[in-house]
Amino acid sequence: MTEVKENKMGVMPVNKLLLSMSVPIMISMLVQALYNIVDSIFVAKISEEALSAVSYAFPLQTLLIAFGGGTGVGVNALLSRALGEKDHKKANVMAMHGVLLAVVNSIIFLIVGLFLVKPFYLSQTNNETIINYGIEYLTIVCTFSFGLFSQFLFERLLQSTGKTIYTMITQATGAIINIILDPILIFGMFGLPKMGVAGAAIATVIGQVVAGVLGFIINQKVNKEIRLQLRGFRPSKNVIIQIYKIGIPSIIMQSIGSIMVYGFNKILGRFTDIKETAVAVFGVYYKLQSFIFMPVFGLNNGMVPIIAYNYGARKKDRMLKTMKLSMLYATAIMVIGLIVFQIFPGPLFSMFEASETMLSMGETALRIISIHFIFVGFNIIGTSTFQSLGNAVYSMIISICRQLLVLLPSAYILSLTGNVNNVWFAFPIAEVVACVLTIVFMIVMNKKIFSKI
Repeated sequence: MTEVKENKMGVMPVNKLLLSMSVPIMISMLVQALYNIVDSIFVAKISEEALSAVSYAFPLQTLLIAFGGGTGVGVNALLSRALGEKDHKKANVMAMHGVLLAVVNSIIFLIVGLFLVKPFYLSQTNNETIINYGIEYLTIVCTFSFGLFSQFLFERLLQSTGKTIYTMITQATGAIINIILDPILIFGMFGLPKMGVAGAAIATVIGQVVAGVLGFIINQKVNKEIRLQLRGFRPSKNVIIQIYKIGIPSIIMQSIGSIMVYGFNKILGRFTDIKETAVAVFGVYYKLQSFIFMPVFGLNNGMVPIIAYNYGARKKDRMLKTMKLSMLYATAIMVIGLIVFQIFPGPLFSMFEASETMLSMGETALRIISIHFIFVGFNIIGTSTFQSLGNAVYSMIISICRQLLVLLPSAYILSLTGNVNNVWFAFPIAEVVACVLTIVFMIVMNKKIFSKI
């Protein structure tokens, strides 16, 4: 191992390092976002009820991603910090505990998939067709979640050592397989049976399993900074606590997103005559916004190990420059997204076989909701900076205020006007509050950490 490779995150020029770490992840996550959109486009061709069923599934899918992503955040931050401190033994211990926790999470969601999917749908709708579609789709996604959890873990291990080009390969491979299999399994091509929404779910889990296996192989072949070995491994309660001290706030933040979507769907349910259409519109918005948000999350994933590494190495200037550049790039991406959503809402919704009612509602929704994009880039980078420095509780507070204490109450109050279009204004209102809180916590972090390095 050469000295330059070992200290890449501590010596390479910050802008070059950030781009080299982030761009591959951004590309792979764009492919991932494309898959999400294509997946819904194919489902929409079955019926608007099938699209609504997939939209109703979003809160539980978000919860699944929260556990995988939150665990990965904890492992990634601690592993990167250990490498910054040149403690490779500690880094290996963190990696193996990540494997253990991925297995545990898979078992948890296997149980969820077998026993809780039907009650979950019944709590949201009484439309029998949507419930049946939803049970088919979500049961498969949850019971075979081991692919997603393994993909999350092995990609985070590669990110923590600066090998983000390989995460692009794993994510892109899984997403492309998914995109290819979607029409084949949904519509029964090449002699295969027509599976409908179940086909969409099967395509999803196959892509995740392939990406997870590929991630494991790449780690074993090229990630020499980390050694995954069962021999001599002993689970440590203290290590798990350390991982989740950082990871749990992230899990809670994303789980809050799950609660928010669930609650928002219930609020949309107040508009009885257009309930299913409104839920479908909200679901399509989330698919479309992922194409804007995913590059920012990719930038974010490239940034976190850089800040964590240089925090361990006590290099303040590199930490601050990484943070500032990340905010600049993230804001630029979100402004582009805002422009696209303001100018082309009709063509975007037309991809989803939208009825006239759905198209009209969707155009208005996209234009109103996308106003909050102006603040999102700053907020995402700010909250992730808190996580990478071990102060994830700040991120959790911001997320709770934004999505539970502001967004849902605002949406409910606006729903009392009787106009569904007013409900969408809850998003910009909540994001402005989150921006104010992020600035306040940035000032606190500067006094507590940056000024003392």
